[in-house]
Amino acid sequence: MDSRLPEQVASQLAKWRVPASQLTLEITESSIMADPVRTKQILDSISNQGVSLSVDDFGIGHSSLSYLKQLPVSEIKIDRSFVMDMQNNANDAVIVRSTVDLGRNLGMRIVAEGVEDAPTYGTLTDLGCDVAQGYFISRPLPGIAMTQWLTERRSQAEDVLAG
Repeated sequence: MDSRLPEQVASQLAKWRVPASQLTLEITESSIMADPVRTKQILDSISNQGVSLSVDDFGIGHSSLSYLKQLPVSEIKIDRSFVMDMQNNANDAVIVRSTVDLGRNLGMRIVAEGVEDAPTYGTLTDLGCDVAQGYFISRPLPGIAMTQWLTERRSQAEDVLAG
């Protein structure tokens, strides 16, 4: 991990006038484990700016729980390789459930990648997963289409709340 990253992040936040609290940086497990001591110093510096940090691809075999508890991360993303087959593979289901429990007990937000169908989404909701990503939610969209998609969902949510 580049030691100049905290300064680069601060510079871009200032340039674009974005509050640090609006930015979440995703760090892969493999980049953390490549040099955990240096990575912790860099991530501490970024976190001290108010930027949220997320561990991406969590559970694919690179992590050490001792580092997870030391790093200033607020979110972990469960890798799609576990989520996509959790309805058919008992081992994947146990890994997802355990990861959600671990993250929640550490006070982290939990994101599940690779949510492709309603049963998987429902199970993740029941487990207490905070965020789902995948084609069940939406396929990738260009910016203008994404804005329209979000506007429609907001309108639907307001209708339900007014209900």
